[in-house]
Amino acid sequence: MYAQDAIAKWGSYLGSKSKPVDYELFWNKGISEVNELGIDYQLVLRDFQSRIVDFFDLFFTGVGGASVHCQVVRPKDNKQKYPVLFQFHGYHGDAGNWGDKVGWAAEGFIVICLDVRGQGGLSEDVTRTKGGTVKGHIIRGIEEGPENLLFRSVFLDIYQLTQIVFNMPDVDKEHVYVYGGSQGGAQALVAAAFDSRIKKAFVLYPFLSDYREAFRLNVLESAYEELAYWFRFRDVSHEKEEDFFRALDYIDIQYIAPKIKADVLWGMGLNDQACHPKTQFATYNNLVCRKKLLLYPEYGHESIPQFGDRMRNEILSAIQ
Repeated sequence: MYAQDAIAKWGSYLGSKSKPVDYELFWNKGISEVNELGIDYQLVLRDFQSRIVDFFDLFFTGVGGASVHCQVVRPKDNKQKYPVLFQFHGYHGDAGNWGDKVGWAAEGFIVICLDVRGQGGLSEDVTRTKGGTVKGHIIRGIEEGPENLLFRSVFLDIYQLTQIVFNMPDVDKEHVYVYGGSQGGAQALVAAAFDSRIKKAFVLYPFLSDYREAFRLNVLESAYEELAYWFRFRDVSHEKEEDFFRALDYIDIQYIAPKIKADVLWGMGLNDQACHPKTQFATYNNLVCRKKLLLYPEYGHESIPQFGDRMRNEILSAIQ
């Protein structure tokens, strides 16, 4: 598909328009719950060798009493203030190799990467549910309602982490940026929505958007296949379909998008089968901040050349 065709087809698409009437109340309650936990954390130096950076494990206690882990990489030079780059990982993954963050830390940044609860890293999933995940984490906890969704806790972990970081004495609060692809792209947008001090979000093909439409598209060939598996094993006649999607609406990033104040640079592969472009437009078109969409007609849900270089240039230009 050509870029102009995508714009013509989905450029005005505003998603499923099923935002819960108590959406703001739901998330304000969650934020209050986190605020009561405070901003305590533990920083543990790792025994990795580097001449220019130090490596740390950061742990904090999130909602539900879960231990949440992040990687932190920072320069050794002991300046008073550092800009910050949050990096968020993809679905089922983890914070990745420590060495991958060294380049940004060498440029003078503190780099922070959250391990998502219950996925490949060290963060705990303490969800109590009578239902199973079947095949993924979007649906974990759904049978008890939106308050028990795993991704509610994950979104609140993101908020809690930003509050911890903004209160660190060596953070340059005027230069804080977020980046991620797929699930990580969604998390970067959530971080920017929850804290308006974040200056810019760089995202590639965000996940967790427009669940209702994702289910209507080629769901079994996408990252949303667990939605179909839930019905296959838990609700074969779709008697609970509306309740199911009504719960997921609370963790649908299209509805949090209007809260974002940061500038957004968004990369989208038009051959993306994992996170269909239409589901991405649902969130992109609901952004009311300064935004820029980069379309890649020959690319799908994969590494996209030059996006990282553009992000690097924009961030480094902003801090000079």
